[in-house]
Amino acid sequence: TCVQSYGKCFPNKQQHPHMQTSFEFDDCAGNEDVTFGVSDPGFHVDGDLNLVPLRDLLHSEPVLFIRGLSAHADDLAQVDIIGTPGRSAATLGVSRTSVFLPYRSKRSLLVPNISISENERGPFPKFIGQLISMGQPREQIFRMTGPGADQDPKGLFTIDMNSGTVSVSRSVDREASDSYQLEVSTTDYSGNLIEGPQVFRIKVIDQNDNRPIFKEPRYTGEVLEGSPTGTTVMTMTAFDADDPNTDNAVLRYNIVKQSPDKPSPNMFYIDAERGDIVTVIAPTLLDRETLPTTTYELEIVAKDMAGSEVGLTGTATATITITDKNDHAPEFTHPLFEAHVYEGSTGVVVNLTVDDRDDPATAAWRAMYSIISGDPIQSFEIQTNPDNNEGMLSVVKPLNYEASEFLSLLIRVENEDPLVPDVGYGPSSTATVHVRVEDINEGPVFFPDPLIVTRMENIPVGSFVASLNATDPDILEKQSIRYAVLQDPAGWLSVNPVRGTVNTSASLDRESPYVYDNKYTAVFIATDNGTPPATGTGTLIIHLEDYNDNAPYVLPSVARVCEDAYDVTVAVVGGWDKDLPPNAAPFKIELGKQPDLDKTWKVTRVNSTHSQIMLLRSLKKDNYQLPLLITDSGVPPLSNNTEVKVQVCICNKNRMHLAVIIPSLFC
Repeated sequence: TCVQSYGKCFPNKQQHPHMQTSFEFDDCAGNEDVTFGVSDPGFHVDGDLNLVPLRDLLHSEPVLFIRGLSAHADDLAQVDIIGTPGRSAATLGVSRTSVFLPYRSKRSLLVPNISISENERGPFPKFIGQLISMGQPREQIFRMTGPGADQDPKGLFTIDMNSGTVSVSRSVDREASDSYQLEVSTTDYSGNLIEGPQVFRIKVIDQNDNRPIFKEPRYTGEVLEGSPTGTTVMTMTAFDADDPNTDNAVLRYNIVKQSPDKPSPNMFYIDAERGDIVTVIAPTLLDRETLPTTTYELEIVAKDMAGSEVGLTGTATATITITDKNDHAPEFTHPLFEAHVYEGSTGVVVNLTVDDRDDPATAAWRAMYSIISGDPIQSFEIQTNPDNNEGMLSVVKPLNYEASEFLSLLIRVENEDPLVPDVGYGPSSTATVHVRVEDINEGPVFFPDPLIVTRMENIPVGSFVASLNATDPDILEKQSIRYAVLQDPAGWLSVNPVRGTVNTSASLDRESPYVYDNKYTAVFIATDNGTPPATGTGTLIIHLEDYNDNAPYVLPSVARVCEDAYDVTVAVVGGWDKDLPPNAAPFKIELGKQPDLDKTWKVTRVNSTHSQIMLLRSLKKDNYQLPLLITDSGVPPLSNNTEVKVQVCICNKNRMHLAVIIPSLFC
């Protein structure tokens, strides 16, 4: 690339308010479609390759840059604008071209803004610009500090301490840092500051050195079958690390391959700028059930440089699934199904099969079955097998052959999802099921079950208790029934095998451990003479009424008292009885019939169940048997002669409690 410029300057605005400089640019290919850019928006390049101001200028940045760009070349030229007070012009800048303006700045250190291109080749170090000191000639040293100089990345930029020339020591990467801000100054040899510090900026010009990268290597999307043309499926997004303000990061998207390419190689379109993938195939052709596959893969290319031939590319894959809608009604594979079931049994009797062209395992495919007619007492139910979509017809209430030998059910099948508006359920969505009930020999049935009767305990052996009633459900057959005892825990009962009458074979005892809550339970079995014989069981519950057959007794049976005690209560005794009221309390407790007992002991009633025993005179240490007579309230009443053992002991009086001496007893 050949670039050269020529310039003029005028000392001040009053003499000539405009200035211009011309230059040459050659991309070695005829300079077709060349564009130029200027770093200062106050200038532009006209058609004759002149750098001219767009307005009257009183001042300008000390450095301008012109960039020429075509399909074959990309080059940058620097224009330094310098001047000195009181002189028409002074050449103090270093660049490819120089334009002179009246000197206006009070600063004596001129610091240009420098731009360098990333990824430049050596040799290094390479000159990139120069600092100019406008002060009085004297011995001075140029110094530069900041990131890229004496801070990381250290040594990237260097400055000649005597001349002020700035160099780059190696290639730079704009994606690591797009600019560097340093400070420059001049000092004398003793380190005393002469000029500055001033900000010194170095801008890194982008090169197209980064390929577009998709955020994900594989994108997935779905589109409903029959969707209108132009339906958005998904959006592809790529990123380019180059300068977003240049074409280096301007991306364009394109579909380079569709697999499979049937029924059309162009079923989808991608918006070149946004990356939106939309459908272009007609809705009638986007039919999941007729397409060769339900999954399509697109190879997507993102190219920078706004998609030009010299752009870099990145690729990703888009997987698009054609999803199902419920546009096919389920249909029974047969109009008639048959089932055989034994009476009295439950469970699945037949599997109903259907066809549905929609996507399996979706709500548009899953079937729901219902019984329309033929099952008035809800003896059947249908559940859907989730693995194969079959309807499992089950008996949930046992059928009776004698009531009905044949049943006809009408079954309907539907989908979980409603059908699309233009599709309906047809005749094939219903089927008939014929169910034949097979006869079996059923066991006799007791009625009522359980049978509950009330009897008095202790009735004579051989007394009638109950009459069992068992019938054979097989009413179409003449069968006899025989009875037997199956469970009789106490062995109190017997049954007539033909008539079913139950009698006592032992005395019934309400107080027996086999009786719970006054009830005795026995189980009987009935057997018919069918082939093979069938059996049934029935329960007999006897509620036993109480009879006064248990004499009362007293507790406690032992008491203690001191040998010198008298007129004291020895014990409070209570009456107990295994019988129930009114054959128990209230109890009468009195002294036995021995002579002179009433001179030593006295029994006084406390309440309906308890009495207190008092010692009237002191006794010597010994064990005494106090006879008592206790009588219940039964009709007739029962009495019991019993004894309470009274231990008279030697007492050690060592404590007082509530004014009563509490002795320690030694018996």
